[in-house]
Amino acid sequence: MSMSEAGSTSTPILTSADPSGATPVFSIVDYVVFALLLLLSLAIGLYHACHGWGRHTVGQLLMADRKMTCFPVALSLLATFQSAVAILGVPSEIYRFGTEYWFLGCCYFLGLLIPAHVFIPVFYRLHITSTYEYLELRFNKAVRICGTVTFIFQMVIYMGVVLYAPSLALNAVTGFDLWLSVLTLGIVCTIYTALGGLKAVIWTDVFQTLVMFLGQVAVIIVGSAKVGGMGRVWDVASQHGLISGIDLDPDPFVRHTFWTLAFGGVFMMLALYGVNQAQVQRYLSAHTEKAAVLSCYAVFPCQQIVLCISCLIGLVMFAYYQEFPLSSQQAQASPDQFVLYFVMDLLRGIPGLPGLFIACLFSGSLSTISSAFNSLATVTMEDLIQPWFPRFSETRAIMLSRSIAFGYGLLCLGMAYISSHLGPMLQAALSIFGMVGGPLLGLFCLGIFFPCANPPGAIVGLLAGLIMAFWVGIGSLVTSMGSGTATSSLNVSNFLPSNLTSAAVTTMVPLTNLSKPRGLQRFYSLSYLWYSAHNSTTVIVVGLIVSLLTGKMRGRTLNPQTIYPVLPKLLALLPLSCQKRLCGRSHSQNASMDTSLFPEKKQGVLQDGGDKWTMVEDGPSQEGLSPSFILQETSL
Repeated sequence: MSMSEAGSTSTPILTSADPSGATPVFSIVDYVVFALLLLLSLAIGLYHACHGWGRHTVGQLLMADRKMTCFPVALSLLATFQSAVAILGVPSEIYRFGTEYWFLGCCYFLGLLIPAHVFIPVFYRLHITSTYEYLELRFNKAVRICGTVTFIFQMVIYMGVVLYAPSLALNAVTGFDLWLSVLTLGIVCTIYTALGGLKAVIWTDVFQTLVMFLGQVAVIIVGSAKVGGMGRVWDVASQHGLISGIDLDPDPFVRHTFWTLAFGGVFMMLALYGVNQAQVQRYLSAHTEKAAVLSCYAVFPCQQIVLCISCLIGLVMFAYYQEFPLSSQQAQASPDQFVLYFVMDLLRGIPGLPGLFIACLFSGSLSTISSAFNSLATVTMEDLIQPWFPRFSETRAIMLSRSIAFGYGLLCLGMAYISSHLGPMLQAALSIFGMVGGPLLGLFCLGIFFPCANPPGAIVGLLAGLIMAFWVGIGSLVTSMGSGTATSSLNVSNFLPSNLTSAAVTTMVPLTNLSKPRGLQRFYSLSYLWYSAHNSTTVIVVGLIVSLLTGKMRGRTLNPQTIYPVLPKLLALLPLSCQKRLCGRSHSQNASMDTSLFPEKKQGVLQDGGDKWTMVEDGPSQEGLSPSFILQETSL
């Protein structure tokens, strides 16, 4: 989410002319392959839109009627993670700096294990549609609105850039008409997302994932064959020091080390797979909680495969250009265009394969943009409209949901147009996207893990996290612009739109190693992979302090289903004798927070310092869910 040479602070992807002076032309077969991708994606969406037309419900449109199985949900989760910019960014990172980025895969285990066993059970058992509905159940409506507005702001900025940037890179290298590709992507996405709903998005994601896989594998097979096989690729990479060892430097200001990638990346993964609406909505569409958890587990090996494929493309590209060097004009191109030049050079003369890779690239864009449309339509409908207009008929609600999705599609095209005029300011727009993920993660963690956190603490904590994120992000950007170079302190690459977090676009911003930053510049050089940890921790610390100063949850009710009982879960791992010795009676009281431990009880007691919480049944249980309880706090 360090580069070796100085460069302009403007985003390199804004190059709009082919540096080589020659624009590769697609064959008819390539155009046919590319057109098939768009037509099949549209057909899948229209099929789900027309299937049962007139009998659709809002639940079917926004949540696929909560009947999806593990396999499509897992592939849809993966497709949302793997964007077009990631397909271009990761191989270029490996080509320029070696395989150290591969250690990011170490964070995938905890980054998916924690959502599977903490976030998914909490969200699924509450039977919510919008992630931010949780914030109202845990805190109040004001916190829910703050979270929703923050997410919408993040995603609106993101949509236009993720649509415009790959199209511009494609135009620079292949000669594709820029605005034709932007309009085609935007219109196709808008139609099948608005009409087909979440089910159409998920099944088109499945198809687009397979296209991405085929396109990347084709590049590896043809490329390795041209340089003498994978053994030769590995030998060339080893000889030039591209195979990285384990760097155990604990310095958080070093861009990529083992600790930064393996543990700093965990927070980045949690911000995406734990609390992001686009991903959580897929978990909640599963037909059972077990299927949701299994889909999260299934993403782990898939992500490892995708990461390895991207790294192999980078190594093959390096070996290829050792034997067939880049032209001087191509060498001056921005790093994100290297992969496209490589593919055009490699697959030229093989009808259909260049079109397959471009289809692969646009599949990444389609899957990511459609996820953004669908999640935005869902939170707008569930958080901003239905709470104020609950008496909408089903037919009117469906029409409104589709209209909102269409509206976001038009807004996306408008943001793409604005992106084309931002120039150097495009980096600031991209920065805004990444600045929001960490604070939102901190807000949800504050609610899930800390029963004493109250609404004032949540709101002030979120504002503090956003201020900290903008301070560090914009500060690093302004500092780098003021110096006229993009130094290692520039963390803008963290904010570029690759998987709703931006991990893979490491190659978009050049770097120079002129002098070691000091003072605030040193603070601004914090590795991007620690940004989510830093900002989410700010939210939690400030939120807890404000909560303690404002009386914690005294006088308020607390639904225990919105809390994850960390201490009882940890103590349950110990032998029974140790549990009794450590906790005695208080452990059994604390364990009562987990309603699944006492399904027959109507009330229980939770001891928390100087406070006493009485648990009472708040109403009849919903279908398939535990009874609803609340915690009422009283003084001892």
